[in-house]
Amino acid sequence: MSTTSKASQRINALLDDNSFVEIGGLVTARATDFNMKPDETPSDGCITGYGVIDGKPVYVYSQDVSVMNGTVGEMHARKIVNLYDLAVKTGSPVIGLIDSAGMRLQEASDALNAFGTIYRKQTLASGVIPQVTVILGSCGGGLALFPTLTDFTFMEEKNAKLFVNAPNALDGNVITKCDSSSAAFQTQECGIVDVTADEASLLAKVRELIAFLPANNGEGTYIVECRDDLNRVNGEMENCAKDTGAALSILADDNDFFEVKAGFAKDMVTGFLRLDGVTVGAVANRSEICDEEGAVTEKLDDVLSAEGCEKAADFVNFCDAFEIPVLTLTNVRGYKATIDSEKKIAKAAAKLTYALAHATVPKVNVIVGKAMGTAGIVMNSKAIGADITMAWPDAQIGTMDGRLAAKIMYEGQGADVIDAKAAEYDALKLSAGSAARRGYVDQIVEPADTRKYVIGAFEMLFTKSEDRPDKKHGTV
Repeated sequence: MSTTSKASQRINALLDDNSFVEIGGLVTARATDFNMKPDETPSDGCITGYGVIDGKPVYVYSQDVSVMNGTVGEMHARKIVNLYDLAVKTGSPVIGLIDSAGMRLQEASDALNAFGTIYRKQTLASGVIPQVTVILGSCGGGLALFPTLTDFTFMEEKNAKLFVNAPNALDGNVITKCDSSSAAFQTQECGIVDVTADEASLLAKVRELIAFLPANNGEGTYIVECRDDLNRVNGEMENCAKDTGAALSILADDNDFFEVKAGFAKDMVTGFLRLDGVTVGAVANRSEICDEEGAVTEKLDDVLSAEGCEKAADFVNFCDAFEIPVLTLTNVRGYKATIDSEKKIAKAAAKLTYALAHATVPKVNVIVGKAMGTAGIVMNSKAIGADITMAWPDAQIGTMDGRLAAKIMYEGQGADVIDAKAAEYDALKLSAGSAARRGYVDQIVEPADTRKYVIGAFEMLFTKSEDRPDKKHGTV
């Protein structure tokens, strides 16, 4: 492997020192049409091999833009396919570093078929080994399916490009008007990208993510030693019902929460934390974002959006595939109500319902605010399969706000009656105690004590085993 190429430098920055072993370093292209000579394509523009991240084996391919612009041809693809075969056989993650001009036109249908062979290997590996794509240059056309067929996508924030159709090829658009290939667009508007940063930080973030994940779907629950206090009391938790990203950081061992897709559908938080050393996937409603000093920097609606539901559903599916327990923090009063949302919200909410109901991993739900209407049911309620449901003392669980219910039931009976009946309704039908008496809540816990109770619940559920009806797969 040439140690001077950018592709090799990226591999060395990603992996533990001196751990990379190259495979297929002598491969060159077979095609010689259009004055393309085999000796002009060292490694055929793609360095492949294996190494370790914090001692964990991983397979890596890195496209070399200095060799025919990193274009994908027959042998280039064959090397990636071979890497996937080895990764699946040995049960280790695959990390792809993308920097390519796309399909190698000189190889025509051979290059086209090459794309298909990679798509197929990515599909077969899905749910078997974790797959991570890091976009460090151009990733356009059919190459854009590489990151979208993998589990997590990282993208360099300034120079990387991700697109199916270039911005100037979109009707009515030019790149100066809307750069639809930029990291910002793909993160905030499309929700494809999980993390954006400069190149050095990005590769460091990939290492952080790999540390949370099991090597494959057969490894079982991934555990590291926990040095944090399992019974840690957190007085600041009661102020985090709206900013659940902060709540998850407080709950986590050593306050280490790795959020994914933070820039997309901000009303829904998804990410990984450890509880007593066990990796847990977290999904939470969010209606405020606060800075490090606790000041509110952004307010969001406390509703389920179509984008938030889809983001959460995809994340839950990943967790279930790799036996990662799921924690949900619920604070939602309904569904987003706009014309645009109405086109998608029913399908998206159904997708999230299906993902949570179908998941067989341990599932714990903590109602930190409101769980209103069927939106509250969708958020990992006992009705759809949560193993343990907790609630903070001031949580509200029911069909609708007490005042609205009183206005409907006692229409025309005056403000005093409405006020009295609203208070009565809140106490009888919306309180956490009322839900607990009906068995919809298992425990009422103080916000400060949430960590120890959640850890206890997951420890109790550690040996959980649950079957589903025999079928090829669902259709939602």
